[in-house]
Amino acid sequence: MKSVGIIMGSDSDLPVIRKATDMLTSLAIPFEVHVFSAHRTPVEARDFALNARRNGFGVLIAAAGMAAHLAGAIAANTTLPVIGIPCASAYLDGMDALLSTVQMPTGIPVATVAVNGGGNAALLAAQIIAVEDADLAAKLDAKRASDAAAVLAKDTRISAEFAGVQA
Repeated sequence: MKSVGIIMGSDSDLPVIRKATDMLTSLAIPFEVHVFSAHRTPVEARDFALNARRNGFGVLIAAAGMAAHLAGAIAANTTLPVIGIPCASAYLDGMDALLSTVQMPTGIPVATVAVNGGGNAALLAAQIIAVEDADLAAKLDAKRASDAAAVLAKDTRISAEFAGVQA
């Protein structure tokens, strides 16, 4: 199975990254986590991206806030799928990071999930890897069914609570 490379621009992004690592762990997908800045460690970020395929990665996740150039910088140096996670900051609630991550020029795509969407980034990475991995695809199908069952159980509980209540 291919592994997932996770890069965050700062250790302040770790709470968002933990959502991704927890999801990947629950699906038994191997991953590595690194801190590389598009601006402060551009050589290391570039080297990581250039060597990612050779190092066994199938998908890369890049999380950054504020200027959020990390996903684009990574994508510029690999043809592996790159998933960007824009992270909220104290200033613009992540809108700046979202726009920086999603506004990529033609030829350098970055799939972008919601602001602080670490869990969805991991699920999207899993879905990409599952294109070639039937066992992982089955795990994703089971997770989807389990998630649906949990919602329906909540519906049953809430519906029963309000049964017979008239406005």
